[in-house]
Amino acid sequence: MVRFVEENITTMLETRIISNSEVLYVGGDEGDTSPGTKVLQNFQINEEGGGGLIRSWVDSMRACSPTRPKSLDSQSCWIKEHPSALKMFEEILHESEGKQIVMFLDYDGTLSPIVDDPDRAFMSKKMRNTVRKLADCFPTAIVSGRCREKVSSFVKLTELYYAGSHGMDIKGPEQGSKHKKGNQSLLCQPATEFLPVINEVYEKLVEKTKSVPGAKVENNKFCASVHFRCVEENKWSDLAHQVRSVLKNYPKLMLTQGRKVLEIRPIIKWDKGKALEFLLESLGYDNCTDVFPIYIGDDRTDEDAFKILRDKRQGLGILVSKYANETNASYSLQEPDEVMVFLERLVEWKQLRCGS
Repeated sequence: MVRFVEENITTMLETRIISNSEVLYVGGDEGDTSPGTKVLQNFQINEEGGGGLIRSWVDSMRACSPTRPKSLDSQSCWIKEHPSALKMFEEILHESEGKQIVMFLDYDGTLSPIVDDPDRAFMSKKMRNTVRKLADCFPTAIVSGRCREKVSSFVKLTELYYAGSHGMDIKGPEQGSKHKKGNQSLLCQPATEFLPVINEVYEKLVEKTKSVPGAKVENNKFCASVHFRCVEENKWSDLAHQVRSVLKNYPKLMLTQGRKVLEIRPIIKWDKGKALEFLLESLGYDNCTDVFPIYIGDDRTDEDAFKILRDKRQGLGILVSKYANETNASYSLQEPDEVMVFLERLVEWKQLRCGS
């Protein structure tokens, strides 16, 4: 594994930019014993056939895609620790009193339902109208693992900030936003050098995963996603083998996980949390005590943003989930329909305060 990986992964783990539980695998040659690899003991690839690694992947894939509560007791305890943002709405308003609310929203599973075909993850007209009103009241950003252009085509609102590829592709509003600072078009792409290798890996993954029925590979510009929502569970290990066979040759890439999706991403110090910080700074709210960011998301990758807010004791995170999940979010909502109700109540509250 090249020195680039040693320095970046080691630093990212030691500074908690990423955690052992968030990275499934780091690309690199078989039998590598460099310091960077030793730090990642959970992800060693020099086992014969990689059997232990694959089993670990499959276990993580199951853990990130729960289909039912672990137990009624654990679910009840989790709800007490992460109460409904709807039930605690007045408390949230009290926390934000006298501060500028800034909204950050994931897309899949937050604004739109999770569907079998990721190309058909359309948001409803009612949700779009709600987000449009929200953006009129507060600075609003969509932060997604999707390619920025794709998520923008789903949302169809030009007055929003968009951060695609897990925050590695950020662009400001094209028009219609009264919250935009100045006339300069905001653009941030910290992983541009990785475009050729991501395209190369995407093409190889498309070929390799053809042997696994239901697998779908998506090119999200600065990352690649392997969806296994339509893959039979007894085929998950086959899929993991195919992904590993490609990724092992790319030492500057890592594999992370989401809800029935494997994400191939560059090893850089950038994620949805960094995107949140960049957007707050761009809006003029860095190091401000009178700003109240609210981040709503359903995925493991949203935890980077939740953690930033919790560590800074600034604003709050809301996890969208029906089931108990380890999270840095303060509150919960069960599904996109509840997200819409929460956003509608925020809009109504703001309009009443403004007399509109």
